[in-house]
Amino acid sequence: MKILANKLLMKVDDSAFNGAAGQPAVLLVMGLGMQLTAWPADFVRALVAAGYRVIRFDNRDAGLSQSLDELGKPSLLWDSMKYKLGLRIKPPYSVQDMALDALGVLDALALQQAHVVGVSLGGMIAQRMALTQPWRVTSLTSIMSTSSAPGLPPPQPAVVRALLGSGNGKTPDAVVSNYIKLMQAISSPGFPLTQAQWCQRIQPEVRRSYRPAGTLRQMLAAIADVDRAPLLAGIRTPTLVLHGKSDPLLPFACGQDTARRIPGAKLVGIEGMGHDLPPGVVRQLLKHLLPHLGAHSAVQDCAQAAAV
Repeated sequence: MKILANKLLMKVDDSAFNGAAGQPAVLLVMGLGMQLTAWPADFVRALVAAGYRVIRFDNRDAGLSQSLDELGKPSLLWDSMKYKLGLRIKPPYSVQDMALDALGVLDALALQQAHVVGVSLGGMIAQRMALTQPWRVTSLTSIMSTSSAPGLPPPQPAVVRALLGSGNGKTPDAVVSNYIKLMQAISSPGFPLTQAQWCQRIQPEVRRSYRPAGTLRQMLAAIADVDRAPLLAGIRTPTLVLHGKSDPLLPFACGQDTARRIPGAKLVGIEGMGHDLPPGVVRQLLKHLLPHLGAHSAVQDCAQAAAV
């Protein structure tokens, strides 16, 4: 279904497959240019089996949510040069705007609170949610994300090349090929997928939606979100940081810095994990995520009972 959130039409998946309406809610926030369908089915089913109502949605400018093409196509080369020179970047919209979208999804579904789980850019959005309306975020889980603090190690050069080339392609086959090259560049060395498995993952995504200009606008929002790091000290939400020790896009130091800045955050480094969600990584994530959600769902349930 599509709902109005933060004045934008957002595609939300809140089907019966994702759990009953009366159960504690888990809001899943996907990363750069990715769609709600990028959340692995096994990951969602495990959360539902554990007793949660799972909500997935397409971020603005991605999937079937509203496009913002009227804001133009950024010049990534020019803005990257400005960033390297220490000049201020003015994105078409901000990570904060995307956090307000996610909070608007909760509003539209009449949910006062939810556990928030974000990957990559989604982790940045989740951090902003916890800073903006902390009473809405029961727990925070930041997966393969970053504080965006200056001085953190950059992506590997091969990853940057693959990322810049992923939006190119004049035919569907070329688009799929470029995305596969990107995903292989950021994949988990300890949990490899075959070429056929990558095709099975990427082809349905491209058929559902292909919006490279929207990905560029999201990317610029992420690059420009440089003032978030010092604010993380103000987060009081119970936080779990999960990060791959072999991440070539956002190196492990990015997860370490995020956990260091959020008071009381728990950091778990996962051996062999890169910047993707293959089945082996999903199993590792769930080993830590489910106890985190369970511990803080119990606290929430007690607080609600006391209020009654």
